Amino acid sequence: MSTRLTQRVRRSTLALVTAAAVALLLPVSSATAAALDRSTGSGATAAPVDVFMKDHPSDVGIQPHGLNPIWASPDIKVCPTAVECSTSQNPIVGQTNYIFIKLRNPGPYGSGGMEQGEIHVYRTTPGGGATWPTHWTEIGWMSVPVYAGVTTVTIPWNGVPGPGHFCLLARWVSPNDPMTIEGPSISVNTRQNNNIAWRNVDSVALSANGQTEVRPFAIGNALAQPTRNSVVFSAEGAPLQAAGGRLVVDLGPTLFARWVEGGMAGKGIREAGRNRVEIVEPGQASLDNLMLRGNERLTMRLLFTATNPVDKPIAVLVTQFGPDVDGSDRADLGGVRYDVTVSKQDR
Repeated sequence: MSTRLTQRVRRSTLALVTAAAVALLLPVSSATAAALDRSTGSGATAAPVDVFMKDHPSDVGIQPHGLNPIWASPDIKVCPTAVECSTSQNPIVGQTNYIFIKLRNPGPYGSGGMEQGEIHVYRTTPGGGATWPTHWTEIGWMSVPVYAGVTTVTIPWNGVPGPGHFCLLARWVSPNDPMTIEGPSISVNTRQNNNIAWRNVDSVALSANGQTEVRPFAIGNALAQPTRNSVVFSAEGAPLQAAGGRLVVDLGPTLFARWVEGGMAGKGIREAGRNRVEIVEPGQASLDNLMLRGNERLTMRLLFTATNPVDKPIAVLVTQFGPDVDGSDRADLGGVRYDVTVSKQDR
């Protein structure tokens, strides 16, 4: 965002932050606003600066935008070596992996002049509702000049902890290109700031022998008061059944009890044993009326199996919907796209 666009900052804040959310969201400080208005020694105004990362393949840096999902950024990629790979991969536990981030200059509010800033990368348990900054752990950061065009930054990720499945968040931090607003909701922050990008994509490599692969999925509440939430299961392309696939959700004792208290609401599901629910229709299923206490985040487990090899990955999307700090009753609070492959070989 430009150093000289304080009016745009104010317009974004007034138009998009409801009165109920003002107390939760952190506006640009008066000190920053003063910095935005400063002039060069000659009395001329410096050229505006706007560096951005894409939230979606169609994203051109407009803030906010209505593109979905906003949690599968194409500008964040994980690779096992310092040479950029063609497709992002799950990090290898215990080893040094590398995070590649693309910074684009200019965005729609800039002139393309070089800007010096810092890129910071964070991780959390995959899923939705991760409160900023409480649930995020910094992986690393780098000071970098960003010239006109696309600058690719490489951040080493040393000693990746198990189980090796994470959501990633990248933040471009620059005094001349500040955030518009930044509060506890990552979904609001990402949509409001083209300086922030979020990537929640996980590969699930199965074999046709029916061996189970387990993935964590967390749901959270960034509000101080209790909320009711849904976890929705959808698909892109072929359904999981095409691979003879099965998806079982192990809610664990706490979330299962909350689901029972909420009337066991949902669709396209059936009980599958102690604390477990099977997703019978992976393309149109949901677990509903899940109560979360204020500032709470709980984790369930997703159990994937398959019996038929497939030629192309099968995309299963799991998304949390619920109230958000901007006053929305049913917002996309984050999710994960699971790219499922099934091979003939035993694993």
